Amino acid sequence: MSKTAYSALCARHVRMYRLSHLHSIASWDQSANMPAKGNEARSLALAEMGGLLHQLATEAELKGLLDAAAQEDLDDVERANLREMQRAWRASNALPQSLVEAKSLANSRCEHAWRSQRPANDWSGYVENLREVVRLAREEARCLSAVTGLAPYDALMDQYEPGMRSAEVDRVFGDLRQWLPGLIRDVLEKQSRETVLRPVPPFAQAAQKALGHDAMQLMGFDFEAGRLDESAHPFCGGVPEDVRMTTRYREDDFLPSLMGTIHETGHGRYEQNLRRDWLGLPIANARSMGLHESQSLSFEMQLGSHPGFAGLLRPLVVRHLGDQPAFEVGNLNRLLTRVKPGYIRVDADEVTYPAHVILRYEIERPLIEGQIEVEDIPALWDAKMQELLGLDTRGNFSDGPMQDVHWGAGLFGYFPCYTLGAMYAAQFFAAMRRETPDLDARIAAGDLASVFDWLRSRIWNEGSRWETPELVRRASGEALNPAHFQAHLRARYLG
Repeated sequence: MSKTAYSALCARHVRMYRLSHLHSIASWDQSANMPAKGNEARSLALAEMGGLLHQLATEAELKGLLDAAAQEDLDDVERANLREMQRAWRASNALPQSLVEAKSLANSRCEHAWRSQRPANDWSGYVENLREVVRLAREEARCLSAVTGLAPYDALMDQYEPGMRSAEVDRVFGDLRQWLPGLIRDVLEKQSRETVLRPVPPFAQAAQKALGHDAMQLMGFDFEAGRLDESAHPFCGGVPEDVRMTTRYREDDFLPSLMGTIHETGHGRYEQNLRRDWLGLPIANARSMGLHESQSLSFEMQLGSHPGFAGLLRPLVVRHLGDQPAFEVGNLNRLLTRVKPGYIRVDADEVTYPAHVILRYEIERPLIEGQIEVEDIPALWDAKMQELLGLDTRGNFSDGPMQDVHWGAGLFGYFPCYTLGAMYAAQFFAAMRRETPDLDARIAAGDLASVFDWLRSRIWNEGSRWETPELVRRASGEALNPAHFQAHLRARYLG
């Protein structure tokens, strides 16, 4: 039986993918290299390209092709690809092109202004741009809700974590809220009896960059298919064939940059290992942002904070930063696993990190649903930081609600993916240990192939062939089970 309609759909998606390639690189450059005076022109160009991509994704002929392809004799992989094409078509057609372009422009302007407003602690200036970003995000949520039947916030979250609903997030985060504060107290009490030497700065940025490159090589990053640069907020962008990672540096502390680089390397390796014979088609895409964060946290937390990993890092640290007593393996491991409530999410340890995510989720959901306004954010932030981490953030907007790029860039519905990703990562490593009982000894010996081979075959190469619950079940043998995350934290920090 002919597959004419399906073949035509594939050709169209490959064209959109190639144009998206240019959009992605231009977006990365806007954050990493572009001079400040180029922002308005770049923002307009990105909005124009976003509008063009939206036109291609909503062409009238697509509906007929999708319906015809559904009647063709497709194999299982092609059916999965068609499912993802249908999903993309529904999402694109839910939004008018004028909204797509307006949202792109507002997000670009807000994000660019944020880069100078955050260092200046300029909340009032930030709010002026954020109001428009939120207004458009609410409009987007309403449009998606009308098509999907989902609640507005769920409709946005579904763009990042398909199939996930706030009712499930409430259940999972509600459980976390029950046991996380006690765990934090127990770990802090245990670690208060330990002696930890602090590294003596300064640490030159060039040396930190070289250290990051060596760590990326240790983690298997392909430098012929990607690079590391600097930006105001670490991120991973680009395309699978050309992954663009960024980090940021502080001369008084090298660990935030190093661990941030390792985190982004997890994202990068996921992208670099997506199926090349599927590239350009929706089935080749990383399945979800929760799965994406599971890979970055597999690298940063499951491996990066593993007790055996400090032995692998020490020679790299000494090579680039010189030797000092704080770089002794045992002390380096204690540095990598220090638990201390802090203001900054991206620098947080893996025990307190979920509290940062819960805080953001409990603010952004009512914000999108219209229960609170932008002006209400600081007071809610201060109250929740005090409740969850015992920190006073009053008046500290830079290290408070302005610290992340996400809201200014319009990424509402994304934050739950971070802690869902931590849960997936713990579950995957539990499955690895069942299959490879000596996994921890292998990691300590520098044999990371067992980890990378498992992730490549179970996650990376699968792309979007399976919907998330099925992918997780096939990879680990069960549906998402948050108990693995709690067990991992207790074993590592209280065991």
